[in-house]
Amino acid sequence: MRDVHVLASATTPFKRWPDKTHLDLTREAVLAVLKDGGLDDGSPIGSIHFGNCAMHLFGQSNIRGQVALLPLIREGRLTPQTPITNVEAGCATGTVAFHGAWMAVASGHVELALAIGVEKTFIPSAPAKMLELFEGGLDQLRPETWRTLYRDSAPLCGTTFEPRPDRITILDATALNAAWHMKRYGTTPRQLAAVSSKNHANGAKNPNAQYQQVMSIDEVLADKTVLAPFTRAMCAPISDGAAAVLVCSSEFLSRHAPATRRKVSVAATVLVNGTRERPDAPSVTKFAATKAFRLAQLAPGAVDVAELHDATAFAEIAAMEDLGFCAEGSGGAYAESGATSLEGERPINTSGGLESKGHPLAASGLAMIHEVTQQLRGECSGRQVQDCHVGLTHNAGGLIAFDEAMCAVTVLRAS
Repeated sequence: MRDVHVLASATTPFKRWPDKTHLDLTREAVLAVLKDGGLDDGSPIGSIHFGNCAMHLFGQSNIRGQVALLPLIREGRLTPQTPITNVEAGCATGTVAFHGAWMAVASGHVELALAIGVEKTFIPSAPAKMLELFEGGLDQLRPETWRTLYRDSAPLCGTTFEPRPDRITILDATALNAAWHMKRYGTTPRQLAAVSSKNHANGAKNPNAQYQQVMSIDEVLADKTVLAPFTRAMCAPISDGAAAVLVCSSEFLSRHAPATRRKVSVAATVLVNGTRERPDAPSVTKFAATKAFRLAQLAPGAVDVAELHDATAFAEIAAMEDLGFCAEGSGGAYAESGATSLEGERPINTSGGLESKGHPLAASGLAMIHEVTQQLRGECSGRQVQDCHVGLTHNAGGLIAFDEAMCAVTVLRAS
């Protein structure tokens, strides 16, 4: 395998964009990443990996990337014959697209590859379609399987499983995991609120974040309850947006990278499927982290900054433990101590995380890589982590039993 580097990255602002189409968002992300890479056009790109989850709700079930990128091809911004691979993996779609682009370069097949994720999840004229999108992250061919599992497992978690048709069912399943953790380790709602408050403070410093207001811990706790133990501020919002990353070989980098920027290399990027049947079993994140750190030849303590998949505040706590950033069961206390703040020992979700930055499914993982790349290059004005050399992203999507269906962990290194 060849060494692979991040040449460029970009993201649109994340928010609800009712007046922007998938084509509009695609154009913004592509032009921005080409500009960031110092490229006049995309003619050197040998492979494109297009991530999307929900274009079928807008009438485009297949060939989504080909359709979304066609205007740019006809304008000469992209080369007509460049292969476009369509990617879907729930909320992990963006990093799965990144993994495909990385593989294309690492294998020697191409010198430069593009990963792009584009999503519109806000459909004000058809709220039922919005729910349909998120319900697709569960097994809908055998729904009674997970309904029975969650219902029967609820007593172990010290709670009940009572989903509602007007609420995303994955949130109910996540609440089971949170309830088990709180029962087993004493994690508190205030510790969940500490995570959310920290992320909103970071989001207030990110011009691309959907929510840019600071919230105190007490304000987070006092926000509208969505489903115990989660208040609205502890959950990722409905979002639209796009993000893109260009990866390249060492040879391409030496010819095209701006000399003033620090090189960012891909130390490891791994994908692992999740299948655990109990909330007390090892998670898919643990398996992905073990593999990623082995490939990167690093320990968790070497990570200076991380973007974690905080679809809820609890998800950040669980991921910190599973990635080895703190001991099992101590994630709540670790967050409450301030260790994950911008000034802490290991800043996490400096972008604001999904809770504040927003969560346009297929774009989220690539926006994480964009944030970490910016941090490693010292380009995060107002929220820059000092002495930043190693970064990590954790992006997960879908749900199989008590695990994410897909988990992606990527380690980036500055040099």
